[in-house]
Amino acid sequence: MNTASTELLALYLPKPLNYKRLQLALGAEMQKRLEGTYYLRKDDFIVVFTQFNVLAMVNMPPPERIALLQALGIDAAEHDMKQMVYQDYNICFDPALTSPFTVSNEAITLQSASDLNMVIIAYVIAQSVALDVYEQKLADYSERSRTLIEDSDSYSLFKRTRLARFAKQLVLIRHDLLIDLYLLDKPNILWDNADAEALYNSLATALELSDRFEVVSYKLGSIKDDIIMVMDITNHKHSSFLEWIIIVLIAVEIGMGLIEWFKPAFLH
Repeated sequence: MNTASTELLALYLPKPLNYKRLQLALGAEMQKRLEGTYYLRKDDFIVVFTQFNVLAMVNMPPPERIALLQALGIDAAEHDMKQMVYQDYNICFDPALTSPFTVSNEAITLQSASDLNMVIIAYVIAQSVALDVYEQKLADYSERSRTLIEDSDSYSLFKRTRLARFAKQLVLIRHDLLIDLYLLDKPNILWDNADAEALYNSLATALELSDRFEVVSYKLGSIKDDIIMVMDITNHKHSSFLEWIIIVLIAVEIGMGLIEWFKPAFLH
């Protein structure tokens, strides 16, 4: 069996990047292959940049990979890579394969290579990496929401501000997940290419993108419901606090009025 393999590394960038800056770092113009996705074949490797802020590098030697990331202002030493969110994936080629491709969680085997196949694979792995990022974010948000729930017995004006800020962050992360990132939207080109669509669907299924997306959405909804409950409790306490202030002010006003009323009697 005559097979060859290459490695795809998909890395979530720690800072927002646009493809024009990436073009400058690569010293070449990138092509738009899918919606919001740009790629460049240079020598024996391919670089793919997606709208998920994930950079995928196929068959790119480590020294050149590190040089590229450093040109983008990212500290890319090998020991620092472990601190970043990334996935690596093996792409194998076997001309004797009886089907266009076979897919598993660890690798994909293609009957023949094409730039479109490489970009689709990079796109799906980028979606997986983006989901990893949101899974990590929601783990942190879940801990923060638990702390806010545990502190809901006490009341302070600062807590209302913290809750409002946290609720805003949840809205923004939901906006990014469902609107900006289009995490589970298929690229339009797949509707006109049955083989490309089959490749996308098979890889997305192997990586359980739909199931993971549902879990992330469920967690986000649960955190939102918890925060809404805590905000309702806090707003109720705030209303009760204001009511007591009003009662005290009225009592003070009545007391001062009574003093003024009886003051002449005491003077005589």
